[in-house]
Amino acid sequence: MLMHNPPHPGEVIKELCLDPLGLTVTAAAEALGVSRKTLSTILNGKAGISPEMAIRLSIAFDTSAESWLTQQAQYELWHAEQHRKDLNVKKLVAA
Repeated sequence: MLMHNPPHPGEVIKELCLDPLGLTVTAAAEALGVSRKTLSTILNGKAGISPEMAIRLSIAFDTSAESWLTQQAQYELWHAEQHRKDLNVKKLVAA
């Protein structure tokens, strides 16, 4: 079952990882080994979590890479479901 309007993983990173540790975007980006711009685009919901970023986050915050990818998939699927009726797809059945 899909969560109702799940948060973007960037929001989760900011609220549950960066804010409690008092980390700036610059400090967190440096620790993750990415540019400030890369992290900022994720935090602002403009980019998603890639498998590589999921691994980086799992190492930095002692979480699982799978949890980050699951959050990303749930976010994307919920938003795609909002346009289900717009898809021109026919159900396939056996003849």
